[in-house]
Amino acid sequence: MINLRLASRRFVLASLVALVLECSLEGPLLAEDKATPSPGSLEALANDVWQWRARYQPFSKDDIPRIEHLAEDSIGPRDWSASSIAKQKAALEKFEKQWKQIDPTGWSMARQVDYRLMGSALARVRWELEINPRWQRDPAFYLDQTLTALLEALVQPPPFDASSSREIVGRMQAIPKIIDDGKANLHAVRPFAALAIGDLQRIRPELEQVEREVAPMLHDGASGNVKLAADFRAATDKAILALESYRTWLQAQLDTMPDNAAVGRENYEFFLHQVALLPYSPEQLLPISRQEWDRSVAFEQYEKQRNHGLPELKIAATLREQVERSKRDELAIRKFLQDKGILTVPADVRHYTIQPMPGYLEALADFGELDDFTGPSRLNDDGVRWVSPPSPQLGYFGLATAKDPRPDMVHEGVPGHYFQMCLSWRHPNPIRRHYYDSGANEGIGFYAEEMMLQAGLFDDSPRTREIIYNFMRLRALRVEVDVKLALGSFTIEQAAEYLAQHVPMDKQSAAAEAALFATTPGQAISYQIGKSQILHFFADAKLAQGDKFSLRAFHDFLWKNGNLPIALQRWEYLGEDDDLRAIDRAVMSRDDKLRH
Repeated sequence: MINLRLASRRFVLASLVALVLECSLEGPLLAEDKATPSPGSLEALANDVWQWRARYQPFSKDDIPRIEHLAEDSIGPRDWSASSIAKQKAALEKFEKQWKQIDPTGWSMARQVDYRLMGSALARVRWELEINPRWQRDPAFYLDQTLTALLEALVQPPPFDASSSREIVGRMQAIPKIIDDGKANLHAVRPFAALAIGDLQRIRPELEQVEREVAPMLHDGASGNVKLAADFRAATDKAILALESYRTWLQAQLDTMPDNAAVGRENYEFFLHQVALLPYSPEQLLPISRQEWDRSVAFEQYEKQRNHGLPELKIAATLREQVERSKRDELAIRKFLQDKGILTVPADVRHYTIQPMPGYLEALADFGELDDFTGPSRLNDDGVRWVSPPSPQLGYFGLATAKDPRPDMVHEGVPGHYFQMCLSWRHPNPIRRHYYDSGANEGIGFYAEEMMLQAGLFDDSPRTREIIYNFMRLRALRVEVDVKLALGSFTIEQAAEYLAQHVPMDKQSAAAEAALFATTPGQAISYQIGKSQILHFFADAKLAQGDKFSLRAFHDFLWKNGNLPIALQRWEYLGEDDDLRAIDRAVMSRDDKLRH
C-alpha cells in the first residue's frame, strides 16, 4: 500500500530540488562559496583535505577518480618513503578527529550529505594506507606512481607548454627514487608481483619510444627545448635502469612470496560500507549481478533474432573516417538529449573528441586509460580519447568503437564521463566539486548506455543495439569477478578465463580487466551496482512525483551531483534514508566483530 503522505512529501521535496537545479545549472558561484571558510567548519576541513589529497593521492589506472595533482615544481619530487607514509597516516588521524568533532545535528539535508561525503573521503584514505595497503602488497602500485603518473602528464594533447614540459621531465626524473621506495616498503604477494613483472617485460623499448617522440616537443620559456630535452633523455635512461632493476629484483624473490592476494571479507566490507557507501553485503551483490546477466543474455539474443539477415556493422575504412564520424555523432547525441527532453546540455560545455594515438602514448598503453577528461581548471578544453587505427585485430572496446563510435561515446563522452564530470566540476559547492569515487560515475556511464538505447538513439542501427547488450553482459560479470577476487574464490587467471568465455571477449582484454580488478577491489562492481541504484532511485522519484515527474530535471540533478554516491543523492532528493541506515547497521556490526 502506498504511503500517500510520504509520496506527497517526496514530490514537494523533489520538485523544489528540480526548480533550484533548473535555475542554477548554468549560474555563477554563490558568494558564500567564494568566501574563506570559517575555522573548524566542515568547509574548512574539506578545503584542507582536498589540498592535502592533491599532494598525496596515489595515481591510479582507473580513469575516474583522478584529481588535479599539484605540480612537481610546487611540492618537489613525490615521495613514497616510509617516513612519508607515516606523515600521511598522522595527517589522516588529525583529519578524522576533526571530522568526528563536527556535530551535524540540525543541519539541512544538503549539508548532512556533505558531512557524510567527507567521512567517505577520509575512509578512502584509510583504505589506501591501512586496509588495502597496495604500497606494501602490490609492486604494480609503484608502476602506477611512476609510469601511470607519466602517462597522465602526456595524455593532454600537445603542444606542451613550459609548465607541462617541466612536469613531464619531473615525473620521469622521479621514477628511480619511487622505485627505491617500493623496494624498501614491499612485502609483496606473488600474483601481484607476477603482474608487475609482466608489465615491465618491454619497458626499455617502450620508454625509449617515449623519449624519442616527446623530447623534441618539450620546452621552457627561458632556454628553449635543448636543455629540457637533454634532461628528459638523461632521466629516461635512469628510469629504464631503475625499472629493469625492479623487474629483476621481483623475479629473484617471486618463489618466496605468499600466494594469497585476496583483500578478504572484512576489508572488502569496509570498502563497500565506508568508502563507496553501498548498503549491500558481498553476497547481496551477486544476485543483482546475476539478474542483469540473465537479462542481458536474453535481450542480446532477442536483438540478434530480430536482426537476422541484416548486414553486420562495417569497420571504419580509415582512422580519419572514424574521427569525422565521431564528430558528427557527438553533435547529434547532444541534440538528441535536448530534443528528447532527456538532459540539459549547456552550450558552453566543450566537446568530447577522438584523436589518432601517437606512438608515445601507445607505448604506455598498459599503464592507464588513454583519455584526457580535462579537470576543474581546464573546463575550456575538449575531452580527448586517443584511439588506434581501425582494424579487426583491435581489442574488445576498440573494435566496437571502430564499428560505431556511439556505444563507447555515450559511456565515456556524452552524456557519460566527460560530460558528467564537466557538470560536476562546475558544482557551486566545493565539497561536491572535488569529492571523487568512481561508483556513481561508472554507474551513470553504464546507465547512460541502455537509457540511450531505450530512448531511441540506436534505432537507426540494429546491430549497434547488439553491442549495447553485450556491454551489459560484461558489466554484469564484473560484479561476480570483483566479489570472488576479493573473497579469494577466484584467482586472477580464473577471473580472466571467466570473462573471456562468458562475455565473450579477447583474452588480452580479459587478462587486463582481471588484473585491474584484483589490484583495485571494489572498482569492478561500480558499473552494475551504480546502474542498479540509479534505476531504484529513478523508480522512487517517479512514484513520488507521478505525472509531474520530469526526466530532464531528474537527470540534471543526477548528472550535476554525479560524483556523489547514489545513496546520498537519493537521500537528498527524496528524503529516503533506508540505504544509509543499512550502511550504518553494517558498519556497527563490523566494528562489534572487530572489538570481540
